[in-house]
Amino acid sequence: MRTLFTLILSICFTFSFAQELALVREDGLFGYINTSGEYAIQPQFEKAKSFSEGLAAVEKEKTWGFINTSGEWELEPEYDKVKYFNSGYALVLKDDQWRYIDASGKELEAPVSDKYYDFEEGVALIRQNDKIGLIDTSGKTVLEPSFDEIKEFREGHAKVRKGELWGMINTKGETVIPAEYEEIGNTYSDSGVYGKKGDDFGIIHNGTFNVIEGADKVWNFHGDSGLTYARKDKKTGFVNSQGEWVIAPDFDKVRAFSNGLAPVAKGKMWGYINTKGETVIDFQYRDAEVFSENGLAPVKEKDWGFIDTSGNLIIPMDYDITAGLAFLSGNNDKGFLGEFARLKSKKGWGFFNTKGELLGNKWYQNAEPFVKN
Repeated sequence: MRTLFTLILSICFTFSFAQELALVREDGLFGYINTSGEYAIQPQFEKAKSFSEGLAAVEKEKTWGFINTSGEWELEPEYDKVKYFNSGYALVLKDDQWRYIDASGKELEAPVSDKYYDFEEGVALIRQNDKIGLIDTSGKTVLEPSFDEIKEFREGHAKVRKGELWGMINTKGETVIPAEYEEIGNTYSDSGVYGKKGDDFGIIHNGTFNVIEGADKVWNFHGDSGLTYARKDKKTGFVNSQGEWVIAPDFDKVRAFSNGLAPVAKGKMWGYINTKGETVIDFQYRDAEVFSENGLAPVKEKDWGFIDTSGNLIIPMDYDITAGLAFLSGNNDKGFLGEFARLKSKKGWGFFNTKGELLGNKWYQNAEPFVKN
């Protein structure tokens, strides 16, 4: 009997922990809905933020606290300003002092910093004497302040600057790419990172700088396609990790490959090609974005809608799109973030599923993407 009870309790806990909630505003007040379109927390807050790591910041009588997914106070409102939880900690301002707290409100003992930064991927920046370093979630310094600049961590890596040159480090503070490039990509990929050395643009891969013949601009690798795009003589095509042109630079604009297809433009019209450079979806749109994992992509005539990988229109082109708070969902693509696309119409903001159905048949004054908790 005890074993059965434990199993039921575990299932209930897993369900509650795995739920997704979205911040919405209705009649001037913020609340949170679940993926069934029902209110998990009724609209009652004049100011509120999306959930992060199971807690959401809301304001009461001009001070901020954090509620849990049941709408109960987890941390009573006592802070003047708050940030999002990341890596177990959130920055909060109280008595004119920024500090890191965990989900219980316990303060992290961290080195003094001239400016305080959010944790991301298990580390946070510290600034001392105009140099930047890293601390971990124990408050320990893992990289003494030695760089002039450290950008956002992505995929466990961040671009860094020493003087006028750029390189890349990981979350342990270890140098992955030496700071010897005039430019470098801001997203790490197993396929490589683009860089510029002298007059040459190329791909940094497995410790080698592979020059791209004739390139004057290169973009980040996206996903696991193994191809990124580069520009030559005002035209754009695709290159591999070795810096070789796989698809000739014949297009005016392009975006990344996803689901085996990439949006490309000739003149003012966009279509989609495959990894062989063959046209799969004709040039017929005024704009087009990359496919999401679910196989749908935003396309535009006057407004935005969504097509599948065969070019079938799934959601009519009647809406506006945006990525919203993409850093919370781990995805900075426009369009679908998980199961839903967050779209705007004259009626307000709403969520559409992959069948083109409006969640709950309802529009809101404001809406942010769903966040897993």
